[in-house]
Amino acid sequence: MSAIDREDVPTNTSANTHFNEIVERARSRRGFLKTGLGLGAVGFFGAGLAACGSDDNDDDDGGSPAPVMLGFAQVAANTLDTITVPAGYKHAVFCRWGDPLFPESPAWKPDATNTAADQALQFGDNHDGMHFFPLGNSSTEGLLVMNHEYINPEFFFTPGVQSGATPWSLEQVRKGQHAHGVSVAHVKLTNGNWQVVIPSPYNRRIHVNTAMAITGPARGHALMQTSADPTGTVSLGTVNNCGNGFTIWGTYLTCEENFNGYFGTTSGADTRNANMRRYGVTAGVSSYRWEEFDNRFDYAKEPNESNRMGWIVEIDPFDASSTPKKRTALGRIKHENAAQTLAADNRVVVYMGDDQADDYVYKFVSTGKYDANTPMLNRNLLESGTLYVAKFGAGATAGDMMGTGEWIALVPSTATTDGSTLGAKFTDIGGILVNTRLAADAVGATKMDRPEWVTVHPGTGEAYLTLTNNSGRSATDEANPRAANIYGQIIRWREAGKDAAALTFEWDLFVLAGNPAHANVGTVPLQAGSSNINKDNLFNSPDGLAFDADGRLWIQTDGNFSNTGNYAGMGNNQMLVADPTTKEIRRFLVGPSGCEITGITWTPDQKYVFVNVQHPGEYGSHPRKPAVDPAVDPLAFSKWPDAAGGRPRPATVVIWKEDGGKVGT
Repeated sequence: MSAIDREDVPTNTSANTHFNEIVERARSRRGFLKTGLGLGAVGFFGAGLAACGSDDNDDDDGGSPAPVMLGFAQVAANTLDTITVPAGYKHAVFCRWGDPLFPESPAWKPDATNTAADQALQFGDNHDGMHFFPLGNSSTEGLLVMNHEYINPEFFFTPGVQSGATPWSLEQVRKGQHAHGVSVAHVKLTNGNWQVVIPSPYNRRIHVNTAMAITGPARGHALMQTSADPTGTVSLGTVNNCGNGFTIWGTYLTCEENFNGYFGTTSGADTRNANMRRYGVTAGVSSYRWEEFDNRFDYAKEPNESNRMGWIVEIDPFDASSTPKKRTALGRIKHENAAQTLAADNRVVVYMGDDQADDYVYKFVSTGKYDANTPMLNRNLLESGTLYVAKFGAGATAGDMMGTGEWIALVPSTATTDGSTLGAKFTDIGGILVNTRLAADAVGATKMDRPEWVTVHPGTGEAYLTLTNNSGRSATDEANPRAANIYGQIIRWREAGKDAAALTFEWDLFVLAGNPAHANVGTVPLQAGSSNINKDNLFNSPDGLAFDADGRLWIQTDGNFSNTGNYAGMGNNQMLVADPTTKEIRRFLVGPSGCEITGITWTPDQKYVFVNVQHPGEYGSHPRKPAVDPAVDPLAFSKWPDAAGGRPRPATVVIWKEDGGKVGT
């Protein structure tokens, strides 16, 4: 986790119930997890999952056999400065920060002297969510679209900028702005190597200074109007692009997460309103210091500019001249990712998590319906619909799930917990959506342990969600069962009637991460984790999450890599694979020193998987952390992925099986 982007510090001061209180009531009612080892008894894993209607071809009527779920030998945890994959697999690195996208792109300079203009023509920094869009039905050529979340100043700028010897200027601000956003890269497998195709009409950089259209209920709203855009209809740029989504009509969804950290003021006065405080806008000068040379980011000068960030942006990757669209109907939060599915009546449903301690889980249901026969009409399905927030409960279920829940509509007529309505508090639907967090507070949504990625099982339709950690919490509830939750967990829910648009659901716990060396007793119970965590697959802080087409659950981590105390034996951040039916989890990949493993996508034939290595070389509490400041010597700790030189560089890793089979089998 970046020291700049602090998702572990809550801004939610509401009295709403926390998920862990609900979990505790469910545990008391059902006797679950008394020792932290009882998850194997919960129907989520075995019959309960099959009962949801899994589409695995395991019948005996002549159909194809069920796919092999975990056919690889687990890799051991380690703290090496390299990529580790299972025996029988290979990997390669490409699409590194600073690599070229266009014929005129300058070469990346290992001394960090590339200019702002250079950076606008190169891959951005700190890769995150991504998706592979095949050209035709090809598994060897397509568009790899990826997010760039933030920068590490110690690696991104020259030592002179870091020390102050080089004055801070608009040039430095623009260079940082151009490293954020999205890259669209035409990639092709050529002679056994994945390469970026240059030139290509598809290649594109989208960043903080790219023009965008504002669509949906908040378009033109008074809270979206600025001096540069008095109509509130045209935004400039996207920032802190974390996880992602994609649509069945072939567009990319980039998610704006910790936008608050880019806003501050040089005025010397704290004039933030309740909205700014709830979203965590910096009181004084921000860590990025953009407001010193770009008035857009000074909230005293442009009080509505921060309202224009925190949205999901839809991008057409196949048209480099198209205008990205901020889809305000999906709400304004710290979006982690966006998981799309279809309701029973073909309305589009998008699940989303708000990645901050004590914040909420949301879903959007479109007004219109998806129609494969009218592809152009589908392009605006995310412009209109209803946004809901989740309220989890400990109620009895018909089967063996742990609890029930409901989706509360964030619309003007919805009653608030103080006897008012959202319309009375926020005037109209546009005001509700700009103030999504405050609206969710007002209706009594359930506080969660940093909701991160959501993914939907391709057979059952069940949604899975990572709750990465919440070390500062003291209370517990049904879905957040541990106080001072330093390890995190994954939950799932099953919508009523298997309809993604349903207003009620049942939920359960899939896995509690932990360290089996700890006993499940004492003031912080359940620290050993659930029964499917053992000494060989232990991990902490699950973050990225995705199902492949066969139903394997891929789990990526962004956690503590100190390998001491509570985290002993966990190694560097990693990627694991789980079989949802048997609950088995195996470690598939270990990343280089100081990194986060994030972003995942496959070619259609599943023979290649792409993952991103973000912020390699971040010192943190790594056991090999050197004493020297990285701003003084950026090579002292890590040179990944270029051992022969250069400072650490985020990059994409492509992995394949040597025998040509599907990854994971």
